[in-house]
Amino acid sequence: MQDKKRKYDLEDRMVEFSIKIIDIVEKLPNTKAGNHLAGQLIRSGTSPTFNYGEAESAESINDFIHKMSICLKELRETRLCLIIIKRKPLIEDIPLVDITLKENQELISIFGKSINTAEKNKKKK
Repeated sequence: MQDKKRKYDLEDRMVEFSIKIIDIVEKLPNTKAGNHLAGQLIRSGTSPTFNYGEAESAESINDFIHKMSICLKELRETRLCLIIIKRKPLIEDIPLVDITLKENQELISIFGKSINTAEKNKKKK
């Protein structure tokens, strides 16, 4: 039961993270820079949620590692986009960006550790 609860918690966190990303995207200005970053952020910021869903039903440990690695790559890209939005600043709601950056960093840590664990387990087999 605990394992199912943890999986759900991460899935729920991923969904909530995507919602925060959407909230930020919707607050970006309708300028060349705002539109460019909005497009980039909506793709990289929601992609990890969908790829995590695919990782949950991976066909092999290699497939799991691959899909989790895509999540990690997209989370890192999202982090940089959020930093640009904050430093510019392109929106007034900087606290929302800060909360999202904090969650982004926590998710990067979770996915990195999960990949490391999966790679260690793969070597044991």
